[in-house]
Parts: sequence; C-alpha cells; structure tokens
Amino acid sequence: MPRQGEGGTFVEVRELRTAGAYLFVPRTLRDARGHVASPYREEDFRAVTGGPLFPVRQADHSRSLRGTVRGVHFTRTPPGAASYAHCSRGRALYVVVDVRVGSPTFGAWESLVLDADHPSGVYLPAGTGHAYVALEDTVITDLLSAPRAEEDVEAVSVHDPDLGLPIPDDPDLIMSERDRAAVTLAEAERRGILPRYAPAPAAERRPCARAARSGPAPVPPPVAP
Repeated sequence: MPRQGEGGTFVEVRELRTAGAYLFVPRTLRDARGHVASPYREEDFRAVTGGPLFPVRQADHSRSLRGTVRGVHFTRTPPGAASYAHCSRGRALYVVVDVRVGSPTFGAWESLVLDADHPSGVYLPAGTGHAYVALEDTVITDLLSAPRAEEDVEAVSVHDPDLGLPIPDDPDLIMSERDRAAVTLAEAERRGILPRYAPAPAAERRPCARAARSGPAPVPPPVAP
C-alpha cells in the first residue's frame, strides 16, 4: 500500500500476516556521502492505524554478532508493550509471530529482512512475538510503549516444528540457554503463559489515548545533512 507523504517522501506500507502488525518502507535519499531515510513518520503511521504511535517509554538497543538468534520473545500481557523496531546497523532476518491466544491470525508468522542500508520500520501490537537471526553484526533498536522488565519477557522455541520458522537448527548458531530451552507454542498455551488477544490492544490504547489528546507532532521530510 504505497502512499505519498509531504515533501515528496514516498512510503510503502504493508500489513503483515499477524493482525495489526505493519511494515513501513520509506524512500531513501542517497548521495556520495551516504543516505538519509525516515523509518518512522507519524503521518504515515496515523494514516494506516488511525492514531499516533504510543509515547515511547523505553528504547532497547541490542547488538548481535553474526549468527546470533534471539527469540521468539514476547511480553506478558499484562503489562504488555507494543513496539516499533528498525535495524540501525547490519542486516537481520526478522520474524513476526502471532502468539496471542484468540487472535484471528494465531500461529501465523512472516519473515522480513531488515537492512540498515535500506531502512524500514516494523510495528508490533502488544503481545506479538518476534525473533531474528543476525546475518552480519547487527543492531536492532526497539521503541516500546511501556517499560519492559526482563521478568516480563517469555519465549517460544524458534525451532517449534509446528511453527516451521525459517531458522536452521544449527548448533553453531549463537543462542541463550533460555532460548534453546524454550517450549513450543502449544506447550506455552497449555501452561497459560501466552498473551490473550483481547487485552493486548488495551495495553497499547491507554498510552495512545494520552498522545491523541496532545495532537500529532509535525514531522518534516528527511533532509540530507
């Protein structure tokens, strides 16, 4: 779904297979010095979702060596946290997974390549799971709608055969012990640790409502410095 923003900034927006998740691909301005792009613009986000991005309560900056796998991670709901992610260095295979019980797309997933040389942003509603493989030394930056404590983060196995994610079961991949020991989606549902679809949007609407009252901030088009 392409759209033309102010100042000639071209943005392609695509709804992902996970209900409520979107990919935003901006026009990239390039010259001999490098490039400039805006992976998040409020006017584009508002046009698609009907509201502004949440006030940012936390920003996470994760650096991963080539061959690192993280995920599938999700935040317990409550408290829940929506996120807006982009790759600020390197390149990663990024997988969005719907782990919200009761969602119309429960168990659906989609893989994307996030690349710092071709910037894009991924919006994930509260309760949505994500995983990624660092295809080279990579930095992923997440903007969060709420503080995310380590004890609120749960994991489902990236190697769950029923999910069939495009991540090789390779012993040379760099993974945490928690991620290697993560249970399947079915087992996580049986244990009652998965977010439910109904409360997930509420965790996001509360900060969004506060932002809507203050009105959207003006967002200029990217200008090469």
